[in-house]
Amino acid sequence: MIPTLAFDIETIPDLAGLRLLHGLSADLADQDVVDMAYQKRRQSHGNDFLPLHLQRVIAISCALREGDQFTVWSLGKPEDSEATLVQRFFDGVEKYLPQLVSWNGGGFDLPVLHYRALVHGIVASRYWELGDDDREFKWNNYISRYHTRHLDLMDLLALYQPRASVALDELAKLCGFPGKLGMDGSQVWSTWRDGGLPQIRAYCETDAVNTFLMYLRFQRLRGVLTPAAYADEIALVRATLARTPGAHWQEFVAAWPT
Repeated sequence: MIPTLAFDIETIPDLAGLRLLHGLSADLADQDVVDMAYQKRRQSHGNDFLPLHLQRVIAISCALREGDQFTVWSLGKPEDSEATLVQRFFDGVEKYLPQLVSWNGGGFDLPVLHYRALVHGIVASRYWELGDDDREFKWNNYISRYHTRHLDLMDLLALYQPRASVALDELAKLCGFPGKLGMDGSQVWSTWRDGGLPQIRAYCETDAVNTFLMYLRFQRLRGVLTPAAYADEIALVRATLARTPGAHWQEFVAAWPT
């Protein structure tokens, strides 16, 4: 069975990049740099969501279904550099060639990883294979929007229409899953600034699990999983999380209706 890897990333403003591109002094406080960038973005776009190439990756979390096991973790250690985290993600793709699953991964997570990989000089040859060296990838690769080695559930379920897209949190809760608990993406910068990277990694992990649970629901919709097989998969995830250390998993399981 091909491993299935649901993933999610969390980012903060790229302070070094913002200083470089805007000619800002190293003495300028980090918050002042971010406030300046947000103000410019609001003036030009009406919101403070920074462009993808100026998003610095601080967490990548994975929910992996392989063999008879389900596991969830965040790549690397909290002190690891962005380059290390991004390289580890692409190294995993290189080694295992998993089925990648995301929620808005085509619109955010993967483009961010592409740009940051370029910035850091990272190698990801198998991920970028389009069939020149392996013809199998000509018909199904990680890059094409309409191929399935990477399955962006949000994009597919909306039939590739941005106006039809919905938030993972809301749809997960409608399907009976916990959804987001205690944090959302708008709080990541302030949490990181205040030394809360462990909480961000925990939040990212729960998003990866919510994404995987939605993938199981999708496989049930497609008829790939029978009702019994779907129930077994859900039971495996629930049982795994119940015995996995971490207060966020206790909260997640407690918020998950039986």
